[in-house]
Amino acid sequence: MLQQLWDLREKVRQERPLVYNLTNNVVTNVTANILLAAGARPIMSEGAAEAEALARAADALVLNIGTLHTRQITYFLKAGSYANEYGKPVVLDPVGVGATPYRDITVKQLLGELKLTLIRGNYGEISYLAGSGGIVDGVDTASTELPLESFKKFSVDTGAIVAATGKKDYVTDGQMLLASETGHEWLQYVTGTGCALTSLMAAFTAVAQEETLLAATAAVAFYGAAAEKAAAKSKGPGSFAVKFIDALYNLDFKDFRHYSAGKVQPAYEDAAKTAAEEEPQADESEAAVDEKWMED
Repeated sequence: MLQQLWDLREKVRQERPLVYNLTNNVVTNVTANILLAAGARPIMSEGAAEAEALARAADALVLNIGTLHTRQITYFLKAGSYANEYGKPVVLDPVGVGATPYRDITVKQLLGELKLTLIRGNYGEISYLAGSGGIVDGVDTASTELPLESFKKFSVDTGAIVAATGKKDYVTDGQMLLASETGHEWLQYVTGTGCALTSLMAAFTAVAQEETLLAATAAVAFYGAAAEKAAAKSKGPGSFAVKFIDALYNLDFKDFRHYSAGKVQPAYEDAAKTAAEEEPQADESEAAVDEKWMED
């Protein structure tokens, strides 16, 4: 499995996908730098007049609601519509959904009017969207658990791959449930690393030929492995932020295998722990489908 994930990382470096970011003004710089370090090409935009041209030229579109305003919502819908028309992946980061009615209404509108390829948020944001009462404090999560059956159902309901990131990252297509435990706690002390991960996931999705579940898993595993490598050479969040960019650029397969071995796999046990509180456990046929993900 790790080789499959790494192959996608190499495709990003080789194909250099252009990621069209409608993101928030807090994270623009770090997002661009992380995409560049990983081998992708970022373009940021705030002008709805160029929506069609950029949607046509780009390989993926990211919609990030972090610093939300009315003009931006109009642009989101316009760019998303064009991306759908041109068959480009549309990735949503519902930053702070559940914190204010304005964000809630906006995300509901985006879910209703656009075909989304991938949705990534923290545990609180995704739990809230899945109808399980996630706790969001500002743009941060106060939720420490993820209701996995509701999480999977949200993927089915939206038709999108859904990723919830935290201490353990989960990715689902509504049937398979994969988990990655790569990463480091210092990521939460560097502004924009979550938002930048969403954009990196868009880059991986752009080269994955519709294998979005694999692409999303590859992105979180690679990102987390780079974070672990950077943290090993850092003294705190400040030095980590710089070394993280270096690690994204320099990480090779040997490093990836070292930091990811045993940490990326189907989440059978996690699902079983929460199934009794939500819906019945997965049946044998579902487990059989997931078996292929154990192959390296």
